[in-house]
Amino acid sequence: MIPAVFNWSGGKDSSLALYRVLRDRSFQIKYLLTTVSEETNRVVMHGVPMPLIRAQAQAIGIPLIEVLLPASPDNSAYEKAMSTTLQELRQQGIETAIYGDIFLEDLRQYRENKLKELPFRAEFPLWGEDTRKLMGEFLALGFKSRIVCTNEDLLSAHHCGAVISQDWIDGLPANVDPCGENGEYHSFVFDGPLFKHAVAHRLGTQVLKQYNGHPSSTFRFQEILA
Repeated sequence: MIPAVFNWSGGKDSSLALYRVLRDRSFQIKYLLTTVSEETNRVVMHGVPMPLIRAQAQAIGIPLIEVLLPASPDNSAYEKAMSTTLQELRQQGIETAIYGDIFLEDLRQYRENKLKELPFRAEFPLWGEDTRKLMGEFLALGFKSRIVCTNEDLLSAHHCGAVISQDWIDGLPANVDPCGENGEYHSFVFDGPLFKHAVAHRLGTQVLKQYNGHPSSTFRFQEILA
């Protein structure tokens, strides 16, 4: 098997992509890799606290690498931190990075171009597939996931904190991708075939945050606690 690092957000696309890779057995996943805000100790953008991401990794049984980023990192800071981490992994014989992206061509091109500089190669197990079918597969496999972030312009407050179900997917507005691939929502997976046991968590408060320069600047976050 080819040694690889898996870029782990803690959400549903990551979970389904990792499940497929482990079943396929073409790659040996040596590490999960997550970007973390130094200021908040949370996953960048998704906002999931790191104790819960660590609990996921423990339940999966794969070591976790945490890439620390400053508050509101720009591309330069992100690229420098990722390049340093991947160069260290390359010294261990790892030259493949795996992602859960589905159809954002510009994001895939960006990842591939940056990896070529190291050099690394990128793999995308879910690429180009129908997102409604992917969500059907995700649920049929028994994964359980909670919505932790929503775009306020597209999804009303009751969506944030909900557990993903077929009824929830069927009730999404027509302009929202079923997988949230355009950033409509982010999720936290707490159980399923990847995990030796469910990841215990509880709900906290909901907060609104704004991101300057983002096309839709207001997002609602559901706090989840270990």
